[in-house]
Amino acid sequence: MLELKYVRANLQEVADKLKTRGFILDVEQIEQLEVRRKQIQVRTQELQNNRKLVSKKIGELKKKGEDAQEVMKQVSSLGDELKQSESELEELQNKLHTIYASIPNIPSTSSPIGKNENDNIEVRVSGKIPKFDFEIKDHVDLGTQLGLLDLEAAVKLTGSRFSVFHGKLAQLHRVLIQYMLDIHTRSHGYIETYVPYIVNNESLFGTGQLPKFEEDLFKLEHHSEQKEGQQANQGKSYYLIPTAEVPLTNLVRDEIVDAKQLPIKRVAHTPCFRSEAGSYGKDTKGIIRQHQFEKVELVQIVEPQQSEQALEDLTKHAEAILLGLNLPYRVVALCTGDIGFGASKTYDLEVWLPSQNCYREISSCSNFEAFQARRMQARWRNPETGKPEPVHTVNGSGLAVGRTLVAIMENYQQADGSIRIPDALKPYMPGVEILK
Repeated sequence: MLELKYVRANLQEVADKLKTRGFILDVEQIEQLEVRRKQIQVRTQELQNNRKLVSKKIGELKKKGEDAQEVMKQVSSLGDELKQSESELEELQNKLHTIYASIPNIPSTSSPIGKNENDNIEVRVSGKIPKFDFEIKDHVDLGTQLGLLDLEAAVKLTGSRFSVFHGKLAQLHRVLIQYMLDIHTRSHGYIETYVPYIVNNESLFGTGQLPKFEEDLFKLEHHSEQKEGQQANQGKSYYLIPTAEVPLTNLVRDEIVDAKQLPIKRVAHTPCFRSEAGSYGKDTKGIIRQHQFEKVELVQIVEPQQSEQALEDLTKHAEAILLGLNLPYRVVALCTGDIGFGASKTYDLEVWLPSQNCYREISSCSNFEAFQARRMQARWRNPETGKPEPVHTVNGSGLAVGRTLVAIMENYQQADGSIRIPDALKPYMPGVEILK
C-alpha cells in the first residue's frame, strides 16, 4: 500500500507515475471523496464536542435542582445526528480504503518503462543453448515413455493441471528441493523456515493477493469448529497458499523489528496452490502451469536503504541454482507495464526449454519497497530517529521446482529417450547416473 499522506498530497504526481504501468488513477473521484470525508470528519468532531458540552450542562442543572429535560432532549438529538454522521464517515472511509488498497505500487525509477512483456529488457545471459543431433522430445513424452510421469492418473485422482511422478523422477523432484535448500542455507545465509500451507485473509491482504487476486486463490469453505476457550476467528477466511512468500513475509506483520535483527533472510519449501484463473489455454500440456506445484521461496526483510541491493543479491542467489545445475538461462528486467501489483522492480529468471525453443520463466525476484510493509504494519525502529518506520520486503523463487525439473529433463535428454542426472545432483542420488 502506498503512503496515504503522500498520495493525498500528490495525487496527480502519483497518477502520472502509475500511468507508466498502465494503471489509470481516478483523481477526480478521490478528490471528491476526500473533500467530503474532511467535511464529515469536521462535522463529526463538532457534534462530539457539542454533545460533551451539553451533557455537562445536565449535571450542572441537576446539582442546582433545576429541570434538565430540554437539555436532555438536546443531547438525544445530538446523539442521533452524531450517530448518522459517524456512520456516513465510516462508509466514506471504507470506500476510500478500498480504493487505496487497489492502487498498485509505484514503479522504481530503475524499472524500464514499457507497456507489456515485449518491452522487457534482457540484462544478462548465461550458459550455452544445447544442440541435439536427434529429434528432441518435450518433458511429457520423455517422462511418459520412461514410465515415470503419469498425467492421466492425476486427471483420474483430481483433474487437469495436476501430476503424478513415479520412481526416480519422484526422487529427482525431491532431491531438487533439498539441493536448493542446501545452497540457500549454506552459501547464502538464509534460515530455513517451515510455515503453514493455509493462511487467513489478513495474511493475503498483507502481501497484496487480496482483495485484487482472490479469483486466483483456493478458498477453503470449511474449517474446524471453534472449541471452547480458544480465541474466536470471526471474520476470517482461510486459503491455500499461492506461494510461501505469503506466510514468510507475514511473520513480521504487526511487529516492530529491532534494527539489529535486520536483514531477516528466510527460505521455505512449500507446495503452492493456484487456480490459474484467466490462464485457460496456456501451457495445458505437461507440468509447466499446475494448480499444485512445489517452490523454494526466498524472502528478505531489510532496512529501506538496503532493499535495492537486496534485490540484486537475492536474484544472484536464485541464479546460483541454475548455474549449479548447468542450465542455460537469462535474466530479464520487467518493464513498468509488466511488473506485478505490489512490486516496484522485478527481475525474471528464464530457463531455456529445448522443446519450446525459447526461454521460460522459472523465478520472479521483486523489490516491494514499503508497499507490503504498510499493508502488514511491519516496521523497524530506526536508530537515528528512534521511531518505527516501514521495513522493505524483497522476495523471489529459488526456484520453482517443477519448472526446474522440466528444464533438466529437456536439456539433459539423450537420443534413446533417457535423461542424464546433473553432476550437482549425483551426490543426492547415489548410484543413479541416468533416468532410463
